[in-house]
Amino acid sequence: MHDVALHQKIKQKEVVYGGNQKLKIYGTLKCRSGKRMKKQNRVFFKTIEEAKELGFRPCGHCLRDEYKTWKDGLV
Repeated sequence: MHDVALHQKIKQKEVVYGGNQKLKIYGTLKCRSGKRMKKQNRVFFKTIEEAKELGFRPCGHCLRDEYKTWKDGLV
C-alpha cells in the first residue's frame, strides 16, 4: 500500500490495526514492535474481528489483556 494512500485510510479510520503477515500477529498502529517489522510483512485491518478471522493473534506488547486471554485459551 502506498504511504499516502495508507495515511489517508488511517485518517479515515479504514485502517485501525496493523499486523505481521509472516508471524500472524496484530496490534495497534502505535506499537513499537509493529513499527520495527519489515514493510513487506505489514498488513492492515479495520477491526480486531477481521484480524482474528484471518488467523492472527494479539500482540503481547500493545494488546496485553487480549494476548493473555488468547494465551490462556479463553478465546
